[in-house]
Amino acid sequence: MAIELEFEKPVIELERKIEELKSFTQEKDIDLSGEITNLTNRLECLRKDVFENLTSWQKVQLARHPDRPYTLDYIHMLMDDFIEIRGDRHFGDDRAMITGLARMNGRRLMVIGHQKGRDTKENLQRNFGCAHPEGYRKAMRIMRLAEKFGIPVVTFIDTPGAYPGVGAEERGQAEAIAYNLREMAGLKVPVIVFVIGEGGSGGALGIGVGDRVFVLENAYYSVISPEGCAAILWKDRTKASSAAVALRLTAPELLKLAVIDGMVTEPPGGAHRDPESTAKEIKKILKKSLEALSGLTTDELLEERYRKYRDIGVYKE
Repeated sequence: MAIELEFEKPVIELERKIEELKSFTQEKDIDLSGEITNLTNRLECLRKDVFENLTSWQKVQLARHPDRPYTLDYIHMLMDDFIEIRGDRHFGDDRAMITGLARMNGRRLMVIGHQKGRDTKENLQRNFGCAHPEGYRKAMRIMRLAEKFGIPVVTFIDTPGAYPGVGAEERGQAEAIAYNLREMAGLKVPVIVFVIGEGGSGGALGIGVGDRVFVLENAYYSVISPEGCAAILWKDRTKASSAAVALRLTAPELLKLAVIDGMVTEPPGGAHRDPESTAKEIKKILKKSLEALSGLTTDELLEERYRKYRDIGVYKE
C-alpha cells in the first residue's frame, strides 16, 4: 500500500476520483469527458497550490518518502554496465554504501552512494542507509581507484546520518569521516555530488566534498536532522517542524546561502511520482558539470575546489 503524506491527501483523493470516472466511462460507455476535464483542471491547480508552497518540514517528509528513488535506482536509470565493488580491505563490506564502476554515454564514472531498503528485511541489511566506518573507507578506496585511472567520481547522498552505534565508534567512525573530508578536498579528479533524499550531518559529508554539489528540490542537506536539533535546542522532538525552518535545510535556502551549486527540479509531488523525469534532470546537470570540469587542469581543479569551500560562510556586515 502506497504511503500518503497528510498534505498530499487532497491531491491523491482527486486523482483517484478522476481514475474512477475514467473506469466508469469505459465500463458503462457513458460520456463523462466534460466532468473529467473539469476535475483534471482542478487537479492541476491543486497540485500547483500544494506542491509549490511546501514548508521546510513537508519537504523533509518528502525526502524520506519510502517510494522515493534511491541510489541504485538512479544508477540503473542513468548509467550502463554498472559493476559493484565491495569491501574496504580492512574490516568488511557495508551494504549501506554502494560503490562501483559504470558508464554514462560511453564515459567511465566511479559511483558512490548511500542505499536504503524497500522493506524491513532490506532496511536491516542496508542499516536504513546509515553507513559504518567500513562504508566510508570503502568509498575512499574507490575514490583512490578513480584518481589512479583518471575517472570522475559521482556521489549520491541519502542518509539521516552515519551509524552511531558502539561497534561503529570502536572501529573509528569519526576518524573515517574526517579522513574522507581531508582526502576528498585533495582528490585529483572531478567530484560531483547529488543529495537525492536525506543529507544528514557527517554521514552526508563523508562522501559530500565535491567540485559541484546539487540538492534535489524536495531533498534536504543539514548539519543535523530536524528531530535531533529540536531535541537539543528545545528538549522536545515534536518541535522538528520549527527546527526545519531554523536550519534552512532546503535546496532554495541552501542556494541563497551559496552552500550548494544548484537545485535539481522534481516533478510535482516529488521524485517518487516520476523517477524517470527526475533522472533526466540529474543526467542533464551531470553531463554539463562533467564537461565544465573536464576542461580544467589538475591544479585548476584543486584551486577551484579549495576556493569554493573557503568562500562558504563568508559575509559582510
